[in-house]
Amino acid sequence: MLSVELNDLEHFCGTTIGHSPWKTITQEMIQAFADATGDHQWIHLDVERATRETLWKSTVAHGFLTVSLIPLLNQEVIDVQGKSASINYGINKLRFPAAVKSGADIRSKMELLDVSRVDDHRTQAIYRTTVEIRGEDKPACVAENLVMYVA
Repeated sequence: MLSVELNDLEHFCGTTIGHSPWKTITQEMIQAFADATGDHQWIHLDVERATRETLWKSTVAHGFLTVSLIPLLNQEVIDVQGKSASINYGINKLRFPAAVKSGADIRSKMELLDVSRVDDHRTQAIYRTTVEIRGEDKPACVAENLVMYVA
């Protein structure tokens, strides 16, 4: 994990910060996300039917479940010091090149694209986060995510 002072973050622009540890996406996580969001589409929840009828031969995680894990994964990659809070500020670009099968392992790869001072108390960082799937060529998700650091 990279530990960096907020005032020094700009020195890492254009670099890959690192990778998070692998995290397994369980069917229980997929079910909980479906229950929380009301998205009960069968490709996520019906194990027997998904095994029979989908290309993946498995249920798959919701794309937005994958996105919702970005803060959890990324906090294992970088620790920005000298801030009182980190706020998920938005997403400029988001794509889902591949589905995450139930039981698959994912991790994030973080690249720092830009850092800009908003005012005396806030600094915005733009990261490209690629959510990789262990053993797969295509990533689950590529997001240009914004983080607002509050001093």
